[in-house]
Amino acid sequence: MKKVLLSMLLVIVGVASASAQFERGKKYLGVGLDGVGISYSEYNKLHIGIGAHAGYMIDDDFMVIGDLGFNYEKKDAQQVIIGGSGRYYIEQNGIFLQAGVHYVHEAPSFNDLTITPEVGYCFFLNQHLTIEPSVYYDFSVTSFSDKSKFGLKVGLGWYF
Repeated sequence: MKKVLLSMLLVIVGVASASAQFERGKKYLGVGLDGVGISYSEYNKLHIGIGAHAGYMIDDDFMVIGDLGFNYEKKDAQQVIIGGSGRYYIEQNGIFLQAGVHYVHEAPSFNDLTITPEVGYCFFLNQHLTIEPSVYYDFSVTSFSDKSKFGLKVGLGWYF
């Protein structure tokens, strides 16, 4: 009986400490690797990207995030990305829903605006560090058929 009560207490403390990270006023730093991109056209055969994120909880379960990233798509098409996102956390299961708008500059002279819905999962390794796999879709405003793409990400997040 003591083991059962102790186990239940540990689960309650673990859930309470994870959900405490989604309270108003918490800050977030993250880095992500975007290694798989799938597009409608032959344009994107290889896609590797890295991104940095900083966020702030403006209300319980809702965060605003600033994004900065770099993508390598092919020899002459590197992209620099800057933008912002809003993220909503579902505390009961760790899933998050995110939507963002990003300005994309692609060398040598292509500029685009993308709208990016995303769904992911926050897996807490401890009270502060998370692994965050997600799936996203980039809607290209300028060239929907050639530049829009599905993708998978995995990131590390630090909540403080």
